[in-house]
Amino acid sequence: MRRKCVWESKTERGIMYAVIRAGGKQYRVAPGDVIRVEKLADGQRQDDNVQFSEVLLVSGAEGEASRPQSEASVTGRVLGDGRGDKVLVFHYKRKKQYKKIFGHRQPYTAVRITEISFDGQRFTAEEEPERKPKPKKAAPKAEAGEETESARPQAQAAKKAKGKKSLTSKSKATATRKKKK
Repeated sequence: MRRKCVWESKTERGIMYAVIRAGGKQYRVAPGDVIRVEKLADGQRQDDNVQFSEVLLVSGAEGEASRPQSEASVTGRVLGDGRGDKVLVFHYKRKKQYKKIFGHRQPYTAVRITEISFDGQRFTAEEEPERKPKPKKAAPKAEAGEETESARPQAQAAKKAKGKKSLTSKSKATATRKKKK
């Protein structure tokens, strides 16, 4: 089964989308999408909600895309802050024995798009059901024939001790040979 891209599945269902500008980048969003934008300052958030007023393009139906004529806005709910994957920065100068390496992790804010509104139309995302944490698996009980976790280190220590004895007997034998010569 072929997986569909995010934008394919959204346009097939007839959900509108918008292109917004946030943090110097442009994002194509639809209601219900989760995007990672540049870290938002506390002044841009109001009660874990954020409003993007710089809407560049909106599409109300399939095949239609235009600049919004009046005030358009995209509203989202802040899911949390985080840091992206590490990017290694490597400075190198040839023939000069100069190498410098360090890493960088870009901070981001995860936002779930809840509503897109323009020209009197409002498109909202479906309410996300609350997630329940998965129950932890119980530890399997050891059967009579199996070793328990506490017995394993003792068995490994006994094996190591056996190996050391055989090594010492070998070294004694080689020492006696050297003395005879």
